[in-house]
Amino acid sequence: MKVEEFQKKFGIIGKSQEIRDLVDITMQVAQSDISILITGESGVGKEIFARAIHGYSNRSGKELVSVNCGAIPEGILESELFGHKKGSFTGATDDRKGYFEIADEGTLFLDEIAEMPLTTQVKLLRVLEAKEFMRIGSETVTKVDVRIITATNKDLQHEVDTKKFRNDLYFRLKAVTLNIPPLRSRRGDILELVSYFLKNYSYNNKRTEPRITKEAEQLLVNYNWPGNIRELKNVIETAIALSRNGILDAENFTPLLNETRHDDDFRNLPVYVNRSAESLDREMVYRALIEIKKDLMDLKQIAAKNQNEETSAPININPNEIVALDAIEKQAIINAVHFTKHNKRKAAKLLGISERTLYRKLKDYGLD
Repeated sequence: MKVEEFQKKFGIIGKSQEIRDLVDITMQVAQSDISILITGESGVGKEIFARAIHGYSNRSGKELVSVNCGAIPEGILESELFGHKKGSFTGATDDRKGYFEIADEGTLFLDEIAEMPLTTQVKLLRVLEAKEFMRIGSETVTKVDVRIITATNKDLQHEVDTKKFRNDLYFRLKAVTLNIPPLRSRRGDILELVSYFLKNYSYNNKRTEPRITKEAEQLLVNYNWPGNIRELKNVIETAIALSRNGILDAENFTPLLNETRHDDDFRNLPVYVNRSAESLDREMVYRALIEIKKDLMDLKQIAAKNQNEETSAPININPNEIVALDAIEKQAIINAVHFTKHNKRKAAKLLGISERTLYRKLKDYGLD
């Protein structure tokens, strides 16, 4: 199979040399059982490559099980991965298979592997080395044959250096490392991705595909895309949903882009996709959540600055105007949960935190 055929089959968009080289390596390693670590910033398409590796492997006829390690609360991650026996803990009313058993003879994709607790890392290492494990509460060993693909947007070597990730597991996982470059490093792929998202969204929503102007294309190519392909997809879909005349000009995209936003800030403020067409109310709620986040950051900066400044004259401040930072954070969480109709995963993404962190904060604030 040629590189172009592979890309078309598995939905990998891009003609840049960086992507072609990456696809070439992916095709070489896919048909072996070697462990693969996929790295790259959030939104670059790590899961797409994981699906392509499985789909091109000798295990393609079996299950590909995808697990987001950052979205599962720490207390139940071990049970989710390895399963449990009935009565092994409160709430274990039946025997349950874990993801390893479900993926037997197939592929297990562990996303956000850096979020895995150290205690679970120990058990994962044993499975990788011995191909066996025990369900929680079981006294018998279960054998499995699973190919492991992992992904992270963090620097795992740094996580190892700071004792947050096991060194032996790191070297076991990185037998082959695929580093997906950010979109700003391959601007030649942007317009091809734009065309793909325009066609795909229009087809799925039974709308006439809009025409995009040269000025708009130039704006998109020159933008830095801190949120990578995910941000580009969201911006295109939002622009189509809000367009009125079937033409997408630079003016349609400018409000959706923020050149002054830092990369780290953007990862905490994902672009909202208006999937239900003309719903401006949702867009307004989303922007309100962004403003709350910005206000919280500004308050923290002001508090830090005031702490370091010495003033000789007292400042007249109305105590009623002072709001605790915890109260702002709590309200932001309440707004996000209500907005997503209590979908914790979507609420966590909207707030820019992991689902596990959201569960902890809900408990801390008595909102669970």
